[in-house]
Amino acid sequence: MASKQFKNIDWVTVLLYALLVGFGWISIYAANFNPENPVFFDTGKEYFKQLIWIGLSLFFIGVILITDSKFYVEFSYIFYGLTIFLLILVLLFGKEINGAKSWFEIGPIRFQPAELCKVATNLAVARALSRYGFSFKRFSDVLRAGALLLFPILLILLQNDTGSALVYGVFILVFYREGLTPYILVFGLISAVVVTLTLMVPNATIIGLILMGLLVLLYMRGLRKELLIPILITLVSFGIGYAVRYAMEADWDTEFLLIPGVLVASVYLVSTSFIKRSFRMIPTYMLILWSAIALTLTADYFFEEVLSHYQRTRINVLLGLEHDPLGAGYNVNQSKIAIGSGGIAGKGFLEGTQTKFDFVPEQSTDFIFCTVGEEWGFLGSTIVVILFVFLLLRLLYLAEKQHSSFSRVYGYGVAAIFFFHFAINIGMTIGLAPVIGIPLPFFSYGGSSLWGFTLLLFVFLKLDTNRAELIR
Repeated sequence: MASKQFKNIDWVTVLLYALLVGFGWISIYAANFNPENPVFFDTGKEYFKQLIWIGLSLFFIGVILITDSKFYVEFSYIFYGLTIFLLILVLLFGKEINGAKSWFEIGPIRFQPAELCKVATNLAVARALSRYGFSFKRFSDVLRAGALLLFPILLILLQNDTGSALVYGVFILVFYREGLTPYILVFGLISAVVVTLTLMVPNATIIGLILMGLLVLLYMRGLRKELLIPILITLVSFGIGYAVRYAMEADWDTEFLLIPGVLVASVYLVSTSFIKRSFRMIPTYMLILWSAIALTLTADYFFEEVLSHYQRTRINVLLGLEHDPLGAGYNVNQSKIAIGSGGIAGKGFLEGTQTKFDFVPEQSTDFIFCTVGEEWGFLGSTIVVILFVFLLLRLLYLAEKQHSSFSRVYGYGVAAIFFFHFAINIGMTIGLAPVIGIPLPFFSYGGSSLWGFTLLLFVFLKLDTNRAELIR
C-alpha cells in the first residue's frame, strides 16, 4: 500500500521542490561565506543550520506521506485550534525579535508559530468550504469562512508582525475560486487604490474614488441608467463644495466635501427605488461610495496611529513621499545595487562583493534574492522566477484535477500562499513592494519558514495521491 502511495506522488512537483531548496541552500551558503575563513562545515553558520532544517524537513515529508489523507481532514479544526492557542501563548511568553513578539526560543532553537498557522488555517478553510451545502451566497457561510482568517490575523497583528498577517488576505483568491462574487475582488482593488491615493495625493483622492466607482458601476450590467443621476449629484455637490472652500479660503478637509453630495444622492436613490419598487441598485451604491468614504476618512488614522514609525517610513519611501537612503530605504537601495551589479550572467558563485561584505542587511533571510541576482545575474534570477512560476502552475493544475473539494480548496490555498510570498518578497528586493519582512519560500534562512512551506506543499501532494477519491 505504501509503495502505491509513493508511486502516485507527483514527482514533477517534488523535483521543483528539490531544485528550489537546493538553490536556496547554495544562496544561503554564499550569503554567509567568509573568504578569510573558508570553512565548509562551520556549525555556527546559518548554512550549516539550514542543512539540519532541510534534513528534518525530509523526515516530516516521510511522516506526511505515510499518513492517511483522511487524517488531515478529520483533524483540520483541531490543528487550527492548536495553532491559535500557540499564537496566544507566543504573545504571553514569546521572545521579541526585530520589534515582533512572534517567536518561541528554546535554547538555540527558535520557532515561529505563525508559519505553522498558515498550514492549519489552510486545512480549516478547506474543511469549511468543502462542507456539504456551503455557499458564499449564504451570509452565515461567508461569516464562518471570514472568521477562520480573522482570528490569526488579529493575533499576528498583536505580535507586531504585519507582514505575516497580510498573507492571510490572499485567501480571498481561494474564496473567489469557490464562488465568491467577483465584485468583492473589484471592491478590494478599489479600496487599495483609494487608500494609496489618500496617502499620496489627498486632494485627488475623491476624484480618483469617484472615477473608480463609476468604472465599477458601468461594469455591472443593468445598473447604468439608474445610477447615473446619483453619480452626477455626487460630482456636482463635490464641485460646488470645493469651489466654496476655495472662495472662502476655508480649512475644510477635502474628504468631508463629498459627504453632502452622497447624502443627497442616497436620499434620491432610496426615494426613486420606492417609487419604482426596485431596490437592486441601493446595495451597490451604498457599498461603493459609503465604504469608500469610510476608507478615505480612516486611512490617515490607521497610517498614523496603527502602523509603527518604521512601517510608515518604509511605505512613504516606497511611494516616493520620503527619501531616506541611509535609513528606511537603505536595505532596498543596497539590494537593488547588488542585483544590478550582477549584470546578465552574474559575478560568479561566491564572488558577490555586496554579499561578501554584508552591505545588504538580512541578506540570508528577507533579502536572499539579492544574493541570487548578484552572483548569478539576470539569467540566474530568471531561472529562479521560472521555477517558482512552474511550481505555481503545477499546483493549480493539480488542484483542478482533484475530485475532492477539500483537496481542491487546500491546493488553491497552497498556490495562493506561495504566490503572495514569491511576489512580495521579490518585489521588496527590487523596490516594487513595501518591506514587510516575509521570507522567499525554500530560499530564506530559517527552520520555521522551511518547515511551514514544506508541510503546506507535501500535505497537498499526499492529498493528490488520492485525487480520484472523495476525501471527507
